[in-house]
Amino acid sequence: MKNAAVIVAAGRGERIGGSGGPKQYRLLDDRCVLQHTINCFTAHPQIDVVQVVIHADDRELYASHVMHHDKLAGPVIGGATRQASCKAGVDALDAGTQNVLIHDAARPFVSAIVINNVLNGIAKNTCALPANAIADTIKRAGSDQVVLETVSRDDLFLAQTPQGFLLSEIGAAHEHAANESDTDFTDDAAVGEWAGMQVKLVKGDRDNFKITTQQDLEAARERMSGANMIADVRTGSGYDVHTLGPGDGVILCGIKIPHTQSLQGHSDADVGLHALTDALLGTIGAGDIGSHFPPSDPKWKGAASDQFLAHAVQTVQHAGGTITNLDVTIVCEAPKVGPHRDPMRNRVAEICGIADLSRVSVKATTNEKIGFIGREEGIAALATATVCFQGTKDV
Repeated sequence: MKNAAVIVAAGRGERIGGSGGPKQYRLLDDRCVLQHTINCFTAHPQIDVVQVVIHADDRELYASHVMHHDKLAGPVIGGATRQASCKAGVDALDAGTQNVLIHDAARPFVSAIVINNVLNGIAKNTCALPANAIADTIKRAGSDQVVLETVSRDDLFLAQTPQGFLLSEIGAAHEHAANESDTDFTDDAAVGEWAGMQVKLVKGDRDNFKITTQQDLEAARERMSGANMIADVRTGSGYDVHTLGPGDGVILCGIKIPHTQSLQGHSDADVGLHALTDALLGTIGAGDIGSHFPPSDPKWKGAASDQFLAHAVQTVQHAGGTITNLDVTIVCEAPKVGPHRDPMRNRVAEICGIADLSRVSVKATTNEKIGFIGREEGIAALATATVCFQGTKDV
């Protein structure tokens, strides 16, 4: 499965006023709004490619304000309407893409949780739409601004982006709308509704606001530069050990290595993946591997440990975290880990959805013939995980 994000940045943003140019290129901290928005998606482990749609007049602005990233495709030129620009972005994606999330460039605070919610909500003939229930009282007024009635807010929601679709379905819907000359849709979910898709609401986030006015921009700048805030980066550690017994090989970090013995345990006794699982759970205070997969439960007898690590990854992602680094050290006298290091790193990266292999480290050391490890009675592993959460956190 390949997931793409289309970021629509072709608008003029005239309501923001001032002489700073289009709002997506106004600065928040030391980067423009668009760059912050792009970062939300390139940092997400389940997003494979980010496609930005820009105005024909903004080629130089884009080139000077946006940094290169391996996930970032070259920009495409939008059309005269938002709908036409969305179609241009969708059309630019390759056929190998299954899911697409379409997002406003002027929403730079979309969280990993919202992205997860949208990805999880996409299904055949179903659009996933992040939204929040309306909390304020709603009034309907006439042209003279005199209130005509109070409107019930029951069952009313404020729509946000990103809005998620199967690429084949939203692509066909946009093509059909263009052929029918229907161009008055205000968002992609409306195009989907028109084409017969069901629209499923998923939980949005009030921080995922759209910068429209100068006041919005100032609020965004204040949010970015809070005086008593720190980057929300967390580190967890893990340790595991298993005895060696009869067998023909050991499983370490998901790779079976031939050996004169095997690790003994309720599951496959992969100390590397067990230590990494505990390290990840530790970044969000979610207990340890035993509390999620009790050894007393027969269903885990002989289980492959990749499912334990995958569960920890999903738990962290649902909490809004992005894994930025994993480091595991194997402690044993034998077998030699060095020849298998790269396959082990690749397997960990695959389980965790990490594209950049430099963010996964596997090391090995002996115990200098000391203790039970030195006597080759067992193998241990130590692990550290670093996880970043979007935005900042109170000191």
